[in-house]
Amino acid sequence: MTRLIAIEGIDGAGKGTQASRLKEALVSRGLKAAVLQFPRYSATSFGAAIGDFLNGRFGSLAEVHPQLAAVLYAGDRFESRGLLLELMQQNDVVVLDRFVGSNLAHQASRLAGAERQSLIEWIERVEFGVFQLPRPDLTVLIDMSSQMSRELVSRKGQRDYTEREADLQESDLPYLERVRRCYLTLSS
Repeated sequence: MTRLIAIEGIDGAGKGTQASRLKEALVSRGLKAAVLQFPRYSATSFGAAIGDFLNGRFGSLAEVHPQLAAVLYAGDRFESRGLLLELMQQNDVVVLDRFVGSNLAHQASRLAGAERQSLIEWIERVEFGVFQLPRPDLTVLIDMSSQMSRELVSRKGQRDYTEREADLQESDLPYLERVRRCYLTLSS
């Protein structure tokens, strides 16, 4: 039975690095393993739209309701569902660099109280129910301060979805701190 491991954390936390290292460690122990990174900016239609969103083409973060943003991220995973299921058939472990938890933390961080809880429940219904995405067996949260995140993001090289040093989310330190706190709340 294939194990699904999701690695979560704010931007720049090292999710991609840790996902690659985990895969290498698993392979060195004789297991078949794969890494799948989300969003898949250049591989899906929704991924391309996420790039547009993060570059401000739909407005500022405040101008795009979090439920609408959630649809983009959920759609990216839905478009990738076939690939994910194929990887699960071919491997002992599939490591996910971001998954549904990222959608929950990023979008829920923009709401409070009952609205936040309602959005969390809606995202889970859509992603795991309607889109029938598999639930991870394990989710690992890499916690990092928003200040350190900003510093590490500034060291990243050119990315395929933006020409900017930092996208809308990465450039908003208070937003990153809200997302971090939301991740911590969701993980408790």
